[in-house]
Amino acid sequence: MPAWLVVGLGNPGPEYSSTRHNVGVMAVEALAERWGGRLKSDRYTRCEIFDARWQGRRVILARGRSYMNESGGPVKALSSHFNVPVERTVIVHDELDIPFGALRVKQGGGDGGHNGLRSIRKVLGTGDTIRIRVGIGRPPGRQDPADYVLKAFSASQRDDLAALIERADDAIECVIEDGVAVAQNTFNAD
Repeated sequence: MPAWLVVGLGNPGPEYSSTRHNVGVMAVEALAERWGGRLKSDRYTRCEIFDARWQGRRVILARGRSYMNESGGPVKALSSHFNVPVERTVIVHDELDIPFGALRVKQGGGDGGHNGLRSIRKVLGTGDTIRIRVGIGRPPGRQDPADYVLKAFSASQRDDLAALIERADDAIECVIEDGVAVAQNTFNAD
């Protein structure tokens, strides 16, 4: 049976590590820790991965080392190297159009203006990946969304961030164990 690939989107470097745009990376790193491991450099894919066994399944947890708008290259390298079909590829990313604290599971669809998803669609030639869309909410007032996603979570959001990341990880596990439809029924209700 083919492996699963779970990629957290974000930007490299310490200056971006706690920004809203990196919530996908935060979720994948937390899931690796939950499963007793951590992401490590992989020379073949030039990504950071944790090659895990979970519930009898092989799952590659990963993050690229490229910037968000170049996410397609690392996802393609990972899926090619580990021979993972698109229907077993899970992309975890920030979503402006979902309120902070909520998330949605989705298979396929457009990129919604998300540069990381646009890059993945372009490089893979399809947008049919499974997505865990982690809500970060819209920027306040007239703040530019591009600036908003590159800022750290607010103090009140940081209080609830661990619970949101844990919920995203629960959704990833549900997709792998029970399928997209069950995960949508479970996590898209709020």
